[in-house]
Formats: sequence, structure tokens, C-alpha cells
Amino acid sequence: MIQKKYILPLLLLIQIIVLKIASLFPKFIEEYYSNGMYPIISKISRTTFGFTTLSIGDIIYGIVLFLVFRWFWKVRKTWKISWKDNLLKIVSFASVFYFLFHLLWATNYHRVKMYEKQEIEKEYSIEELESFTIKLIEKTNVIHQQITKDDSVKVVVPYSIPEIFELSIKSYESVEKAYPFLSYEKPSIKPSLISVPLSYMGFGGYLNPFTNEAQVNDRLPKYNFPTTTLHEMAHQIGYASESEANFIGFLASIHSEDMYFQYSGYSFAVKHCLRNLERIEEGRSEKFLPLLNPGILKNFEESKRFHEEYETFLEPIFKTFYDNFLKFNKQKDGLEGYSKFVGLMIGMERKNGVRS
Repeated sequence: MIQKKYILPLLLLIQIIVLKIASLFPKFIEEYYSNGMYPIISKISRTTFGFTTLSIGDIIYGIVLFLVFRWFWKVRKTWKISWKDNLLKIVSFASVFYFLFHLLWATNYHRVKMYEKQEIEKEYSIEELESFTIKLIEKTNVIHQQITKDDSVKVVVPYSIPEIFELSIKSYESVEKAYPFLSYEKPSIKPSLISVPLSYMGFGGYLNPFTNEAQVNDRLPKYNFPTTTLHEMAHQIGYASESEANFIGFLASIHSEDMYFQYSGYSFAVKHCLRNLERIEEGRSEKFLPLLNPGILKNFEESKRFHEEYETFLEPIFKTFYDNFLKFNKQKDGLEGYSKFVGLMIGMERKNGVRS
């Protein structure tokens, strides 16, 4: 008979094997988890933890980290003697963490890809990317001019964070009319209590998989805030892929009735198109910059200053960790996946055109 201390470590190995096998059947996961079990779990989580604007998930993380550090401190002197038992306790903790992580949210990493479900051809030529970039620039310029009445003035979002969260919910109500699979219920959107550390790590927000709270970095430049919020909400409705969450955030923002949200979405998309052009060939995006209203470039400069303000040696460390985490979860592009949504945008534009 297996001793109790070996049960959880053994279950971790079994979980990993079972999940690897299940990931080979994304249609099964799509039907029975992403569209079956997960919507029920997520609504319960958001109902349970969404009653307050306080980030319960951040508090839980803080308590768990405190207990972990306290445990390490307590066993520090006996580590050499009891290293085997201590190691088993660590693996047992990892086993429980792994189980809850995938039960409550992360199995969505292995669902059917959005481009397959929506029959989107996401590959594109350089010519298509350049043409699409011009269309986005034209649209962004128009919205920028409507907001500021002066093409040299940057956009300043006049809303408070709670107001942006309310408008984000309305944006999903609007986009759901065009894309019913993007239905969003039971809001639980909050400014993160660890926004400063998130800024130093280079992240705009995160979804807490254990409480299903959408955590948004409240230090972000306000013009970026709507699209970032919509991105985290996309994770809440079961889209784990960063490229898909970016794509959904873009769709939700441009379908919003609010011009500031539309500007956030279109300027976000322009920035990623320009980055993709730079990846193809250094300097290739420069010819498009004069096409942008000077005020839009000032918003881009605002984002650049924000990242420079919080830039430290820690950011590449955390991003390397997260890049490998994404790849381990079958997101082969890692952090590059954030810009891979450009292919989804171009593919959708082929089908439907850029929304006007």
C-alpha cells in the first residue's frame, strides 16, 4: 500500500500525463470543458469573488506566499536531515496547485484554436500587412480627430477606472451581437493591488485563475486601459491564448459605442502592426509614422515613457519565465503570441472588412 506522503506527488505525475493526452483532443476539451464545465465554474468564481472591488485573489496570493516563505524559514535548519520529506511536501503542494490551476481555468490552453473555429486564414503577406496597417492608421486618425479636434493633441481619457470597467462590460454587450460566442456574464474586474510590481515586471494585468478576477494594472496610461481590461476579460470567458485575448480585446473595443474605447483598440492594433513590420525588416515601419496624427504619436510616446519609468533588470527575468510558461502550455509562440493576433485581424478583415 502506498504511503500517504507519496499519494499527491504520484497524482501530479498522473495529472501531467492525463493532460498531455487530453491536449491531443482539442475538440473534446472545447466541447466538454471550455463550453461545458468551465462556464459554470467561472460564473461561480466571479459571483463568489466579484461582490467587492477589492482584489481577493491578490490577497490570497499574499497569504500563500507568506505561508510558503514561513515554511521554508522553519525547515531551513533541518533541510539536510529531512530533505526527502520536505521535497515531497513541495511536490505535494505543486500537485494541488496544478490540479486547481487546470480545473478552474488553464485547461482552456488546449481548446480548439480560434482561427480554426472561425475559419480565419491567419497567414498574410508583407503587402497585406502594409495595406492593413494603412487602413488602421486612417481609421485611428479619424477617431483621434473626432475626440481631440486637433491632430497634434494626445488623447486623454476622461473616465475613472470604475467607469472604464462599466464601459468594458457594455463593450462586450455590443460585440456579442456580432459574435455571440463572446458572451460575458457575472463581471469581476478589479484594479490589481500589486500594480506597482506588475509595472516593474512589464505586465498590464493578469487573470487570477483561482478566483477568476480580471486584474488590471491601474498604473497604465489611461488610453491603453480599455483594451487591456477587455483583454483580461477575454481570459475570463475562457480564451487562454494571449493572441486570441488580444484579438478579442480589439474586437470588443472597436464595437464599443464609446470613441475612447474605439481609439484604444485601433491605436493598440496599429502599434502591433508596426511592431510586426519591424520584426520582418528593421526600419520597415518608419515610412508609416508620418501618416499618423502627431497626437497619436504623443500617446505612443506616453506608453514608452511609462515602460522606461518602470524598467529594471527584473522585467526580462519575469518575461523569460512567462515566455517559457506559455510554451509549456502549448502556446508555441510564447510572448510573441501577443503580436500574433495581427494575423487574426487581417484574416477577419478578409472576411468582414474593418469595422467603420
